[in-house]
Amino acid sequence: MHRLLRTFTALTAFAALGLPAGCSSDSASGAKEEATVREAATGSAGPPKSAFWVDPDSPAARQVEQWQQQGRTRDAQALRRISEQPMAVWPAGDDPAPDIEQATRGAAKENRTAVLVAYNIPHRDCGQHSAGGAGSADQYRTWVDTFAGAIGDAPALVVLEPDAIPHIVDGCTPAEYHEDRYQLLSEAIQRLKRQPGAKVYLDAGNPGWITEPGKLGEPLRKAGIAQADGFSVNVSNFQSDGTIKSYGRTLSATVGGKHFVMDTSRNGRGPLAGDRQDAWCNPPGRGLGTPPTDRTGDPLVDAVLWIKRPGDSDGPCRGGPAAGQWWPDYALGLARNAKAA
Repeated sequence: MHRLLRTFTALTAFAALGLPAGCSSDSASGAKEEATVREAATGSAGPPKSAFWVDPDSPAARQVEQWQQQGRTRDAQALRRISEQPMAVWPAGDDPAPDIEQATRGAAKENRTAVLVAYNIPHRDCGQHSAGGAGSADQYRTWVDTFAGAIGDAPALVVLEPDAIPHIVDGCTPAEYHEDRYQLLSEAIQRLKRQPGAKVYLDAGNPGWITEPGKLGEPLRKAGIAQADGFSVNVSNFQSDGTIKSYGRTLSATVGGKHFVMDTSRNGRGPLAGDRQDAWCNPPGRGLGTPPTDRTGDPLVDAVLWIKRPGDSDGPCRGGPAAGQWWPDYALGLARNAKAA
């Protein structure tokens, strides 16, 4: 995704609420190393209970199992820093229902909340690495209706259309599409909010992209932010926690004090230094950020989330696969460079 690439209590579930990739072989102290690495990754002998659902069959979880079988014990344990954390689900294809139903069923069994991303707006990503989206306004309305219906009564946190508003602000999306996009986003918020357990956060880019948050205020209002629970910041980007919070507070003041959620999935070492082309796309040397939680200690920050799934490529840059495809070597680099607990 181009240049992107958060107190909420809706229901009881919410209240509970360098890329080195070398191999390592097992040793006689493998079991001890496993416990030690896990403690370093989580701050305890096991992952902390989260308000959000952890996918037991994520690409990271499958990679951990494969590397264990191959004898890459240290690499597998490092990757648990990703596989044992909750991450957003990005439903793929024309029918989002199967992915959503799998996530909400899994979350319900554990009294947790599914984090979902609705990413199918027409003229998505201005034809760049994550180009695509619904072929027409009516197709998008049908897709959103299916998306919302699949949530049912389950508790879910929905991040709505990463890129869509910032691409209006930066001029990437042609002017003739702006009014239709505002209308579709407003309708999507209203449809999703018909689900009793759904929280909806309209995406607002990141501080390294739209550097003056005031420019987002009017577009967000036109897109129906008043009916949403808030906005999302730093989706798929690398800005530091402090920078994100400062930006979010400033933006909140322009849209009626709305709360926000923030993506910390890959910001443990901040953005790539220097004004480099494609610094947003698979930048080297980045690391996992603050683990997901709904206990943020900040009245405006509803949740810290891993919206971008760590290890999913930003696009075919720096040797990566297509946008959204699993890239184990990059994932391992993020895990090894994870922000200290």
